[in-house]
Amino acid sequence: MASFKPTKIQVYPKLGEKVTQDTLYWKNYKAPLHIKEFGAITNIDFSPVAPHNFAVTAFTRIHIYGPFSQEPLKSFTRFKDTAYCGRFRSDGQLLVAGCEDSVVRLFDVSGKVALRMFKGHTKAVHVTDFISDRYQILTGSDDYTCRLWDLPNATELNNYQEHTDYIRCGVASKLNRDLFITGSYDHTLKLFDARVDKSVMTMDHGQPVESLLLYPSEGLLVSAGGRYVKVWDLLKGGQPLVSLKNHHKTVTSLCLSSSGQRLLSASLDRHVKVYNTTNYKVVHNFDYAASILSLALAPDDESIVVGMTNSILSIKHRKSLEDSKEISGQQRRRPSYRVFVKGKNPVPKQDDYLVSKPVKQHLAKYDKLLKIFNVTKALDTALATWTRHRKPEITVSVMKELDRRGTLKNALAGRDEQALTRLLNFLIGNMVDPRFAPVLVTAAEMILDIYRSVIGQSPLVDRQLLRLQELLEKEIDYQQDLLEVMGMLDTMFASSFPRMEVPCPGISRANGLAGGDGITLRPQIQAT
Repeated sequence: MASFKPTKIQVYPKLGEKVTQDTLYWKNYKAPLHIKEFGAITNIDFSPVAPHNFAVTAFTRIHIYGPFSQEPLKSFTRFKDTAYCGRFRSDGQLLVAGCEDSVVRLFDVSGKVALRMFKGHTKAVHVTDFISDRYQILTGSDDYTCRLWDLPNATELNNYQEHTDYIRCGVASKLNRDLFITGSYDHTLKLFDARVDKSVMTMDHGQPVESLLLYPSEGLLVSAGGRYVKVWDLLKGGQPLVSLKNHHKTVTSLCLSSSGQRLLSASLDRHVKVYNTTNYKVVHNFDYAASILSLALAPDDESIVVGMTNSILSIKHRKSLEDSKEISGQQRRRPSYRVFVKGKNPVPKQDDYLVSKPVKQHLAKYDKLLKIFNVTKALDTALATWTRHRKPEITVSVMKELDRRGTLKNALAGRDEQALTRLLNFLIGNMVDPRFAPVLVTAAEMILDIYRSVIGQSPLVDRQLLRLQELLEKEIDYQQDLLEVMGMLDTMFASSFPRMEVPCPGISRANGLAGGDGITLRPQIQAT
């Protein structure tokens, strides 16, 4: 007896995203590691010095994690209220942070107690950063002021009061110790020079500014606020270059890849977008479980760290070659006894008798039922909730196999209200899909023939049949409209191309008659 042939599941082309080098690069990360913090994570900052630990600011604590640690290596908890913006100095030895109590604290990474406390602001300090000379600190506060502080003496150097709303972001130049930029909820960005008492450049973002980023060359500035990410040319007096609107909610954080060729933005819409800095098009997208407040990228893009509103810190590490070697090593099996006796690639001799090993056939549940000719239960199995929603091609393939056998009508008959409703729901959801339409149209016709006599007895089934009728009518209208559009396009294309005449030998261009038909064309002579 011939062996049973399993149902052939038709493989349809997937309309997925185009696989590019960026897709391969940004998907080459391991599964995320989740760490629960004590509150919403408002800032993440990587140390510029190896091994590139990172500081996580959440609620009243700042935790320092190692590149691959799941527990904090160091914790700073001497805050009376919510801490903000913990940032490393360029040598990785000092860390500065603001606080809701308006005091700025300076910590030694190897200690616990604050080395300096800078008092002068009257409201919460959300912005802190080190000036490039390492001996000054920039701060920005909700009291509308930004200030420069001297580290050795813990004294205030400059006080700028030009913003008219909260200052929530700022960045200091790494190339010029006198330049720094602040962003405020008054929609403006201001470039300050410490050598003068006022700002030297002002740009209007149009939305409350949440984050700022300077390119390594410091010729371009990126600002984020509202749903917009904007790029400004500082060398041309703050001229706007690009305005991006790819997020659905407020953009909260910005980051640049190690090469400087990719820009990352995080938003409350739970997405991280990756832009190509050449044309500023989105080349990749990361999805997260909650709204994102902070984002940081490790040197050489080895890790992506994201802080969310639900107090979860998500860490993705890049896959390495060693990981793939370990996986292959685990899958490698020890050689069998046959290999030791006959070698790795044995060649059969002329007198050898080949004994074939029977291959056990593994059948799906619907195939097992088809094998015993239980067609109704086979179709019910293919209509299971997970299968019909996630793998509709399996359900359609089973229907196609039943139709080939001539038993589809038997499988569709004899159903109660619930089973018939489930079947009609599947038809409504997939009938207009061009991949499944040839099979499902046949099934729909059979259902109408079988259950024509019971129409009107079940309100639920009647509603489903009306929905199916409306769906088909709309689809027919769409097809007719498309045919009309195709006809219009054909006419436009035909009229846009010049008409080409093909000369035929022996045919007169005047009336299309051949010269040998007994008709002589005489030229008309005008009288002078």
